[in-house]
Amino acid sequence: MVQVTESQFQKDPILALSQAIDSGSLYQIRQMIKTLPTAGIAHLIESSPPKTRSVLWQLIDKDSEGEVIQYLNEDLQNDILRELNAEQVAELTEGLETDDLADILQQLPQQVTSQVLQAMGQQDRHRVETVLSYDEDTAGGLMNTDTITVRRSHTVELVLRYLRRHESIPEMTDNILVVNRDDELLGILPLREVLVSDPNTLVREVMREDIEAIPVDMEATQIAQLFEQHDWVSAPVVDNNEKLLGRITIDDVVDVIRDSTEHSLMSMAGLDEEDDTFAPIIKTAKRRALWLGVNLMTAVLASIVIYLFQDTIEQVVYLAVLMPIVANMGGVAGTQTLTLVIRSLALGHISPSNSRWLLTRELGVAVLNGALWAFVISLIAFMWYRDLLLSYIIASAMLINLVTAALAGAYLPLFLQRIKIDPALAGSVALTTVTDSIGFFAFLGLAQIFYV
Repeated sequence: MVQVTESQFQKDPILALSQAIDSGSLYQIRQMIKTLPTAGIAHLIESSPPKTRSVLWQLIDKDSEGEVIQYLNEDLQNDILRELNAEQVAELTEGLETDDLADILQQLPQQVTSQVLQAMGQQDRHRVETVLSYDEDTAGGLMNTDTITVRRSHTVELVLRYLRRHESIPEMTDNILVVNRDDELLGILPLREVLVSDPNTLVREVMREDIEAIPVDMEATQIAQLFEQHDWVSAPVVDNNEKLLGRITIDDVVDVIRDSTEHSLMSMAGLDEEDDTFAPIIKTAKRRALWLGVNLMTAVLASIVIYLFQDTIEQVVYLAVLMPIVANMGGVAGTQTLTLVIRSLALGHISPSNSRWLLTRELGVAVLNGALWAFVISLIAFMWYRDLLLSYIIASAMLINLVTAALAGAYLPLFLQRIKIDPALAGSVALTTVTDSIGFFAFLGLAQIFYV
């Protein structure tokens, strides 16, 4: 039996796991896993092939399964949860924070979700149902309902006694929320004020009323921006009547930022941010097939443009050599603008008041770069073929395509967002179609005018 040392496990846990599974020394691995945080265990599972995953899940302590599953991607969560009945799901998720539990339940069939809710206590069920009633990408879907509230007429001493009655307080509690009898938010009482103030001081004397509560329907991206601007650790969530519903903590916002980043990256290739790295072949192939089909249609469109000028290409054969240069330069220039605009949209930097300035800036950049590289490619073309007319044609086509690419890269994300289509998902395909088609059309069209 091969013994896996702790140093080997820390250096390359995936290899250590494989060796342990092959040798049958699973008890040793179980003990090593216990030393990892729950997020680390989840990362280990996600980084393992399917065979290793199933064994690894069996090695996790039952008490830790709920904490681990909340860190797994949706694909893996579904794979695990669909093997469990409602009672097992309820047992697995017991003790999770309300927002994390709601995220898991949203992936289950409605019938199973109802059964899980029925298996909960009345108070816990009400909290989860409250979160489930809101869209997962809004404040209501992100919030926790585990708040500590006090009245402004209370003394600091009373607040301290109230806190000591709890076995623990919610994680990332930096403020105590001050409400009236109708649970309307009046302000916050920072914990530091509780610790340093005279015990006889009233809450109203040390509380802060100049706070910015988060509306329950605010989008997640806007929430992330507010946390960034104000350096918040937590923030209260209220309804339209300023009634306190819950709070959002910085760990939830970090998840939003991470998901947004992954979404932007993966969407460029037509992939879901929750795609499993080690998903089965058939499952992965199905997901990618649609995107490949869309790209095929764009390629066919570009080919049709080339087909329209096939007589010109037959007469001036070297046009076929230079065509990819024009299209490629336009694609790169357009992608630069597209990426910038999509990022700015995600950060909330673009508004109707400044979009025109941005467009003008990108147009100016395109003209300058277009003139520079049009001159360079014209020199290359002349030195290559000793054809002055060809140099003028490819320089003109290059300038036209770079300017068009800048306009498309700036306008397409704004247009797609306006018609409720994700710019990160559809922008690159649309841009490629525009730059390839315009590039080929400009180059071959000019050639047909002057050569044929």
